[in-house]
Amino acid sequence: MAVDSSRGGTGYLVLLRHGQTAWSQSGQHTGRTDIPLTEVGRQQAVDAGKRLKAAFPGGFDEGCVFSSPLVRAHETAVLAGFEHPGTLDGIAEWDYGCAEGRTRQQISEMAGFQWDVWRDGPRSLPESMQGDWTETLPDGRQVPVHDGPGETVEEAAARARGAIEEVLPLLEAGHNVLFVAHAHILRILTSQWLGVEPRFARLLRLDTAHYCVLSKYKGDNVIERWNC
Repeated sequence: MAVDSSRGGTGYLVLLRHGQTAWSQSGQHTGRTDIPLTEVGRQQAVDAGKRLKAAFPGGFDEGCVFSSPLVRAHETAVLAGFEHPGTLDGIAEWDYGCAEGRTRQQISEMAGFQWDVWRDGPRSLPESMQGDWTETLPDGRQVPVHDGPGETVEEAAARARGAIEEVLPLLEAGHNVLFVAHAHILRILTSQWLGVEPRFARLLRLDTAHYCVLSKYKGDNVIERWNC
């Protein structure tokens, strides 16, 4: 169903999570490691493009589509039909630090306590977990992994606010804007759009290659659609 564009005024901020990757399947934390989509993820991106076209038949104006700098987001944007997205560093995924490339169970075993990314954050993990290593993906491709200190959820939220501020002039001019990025940063960005504490984002489920729509309604920033 097409999004109602008859209200006029401010444009919609549309959020699209990238398609499936090997690590979104396995549950490994995927922050800044640059891994590609799986074949399933590539098809998900194509299908997401069709759903977005149905929701926004007029498409998005030139200069109104932005991707995270990471390949899985850029690839999703292109496969969804947006061939030349701008790059927006502020919507790169949360830097998970020592959690990068590891599942929650692995992290808890290595850290010696039941770790939770929202409650504890990357900075709670011991420095002994830091380092660089190479991961072999199921297709045999090797990717470098960096486990550094990471960033707090507050730092990720500040980046997300900056991304919103960058496109606010476009939205205020009535343009719809599309961000193609990652689950955690898009959920955190939504918390900042709503003006609530960033850990509220843990309550927002966002599946691979699903989109959300943020808007203004009677003067308030609201969620128009979620996980579509």
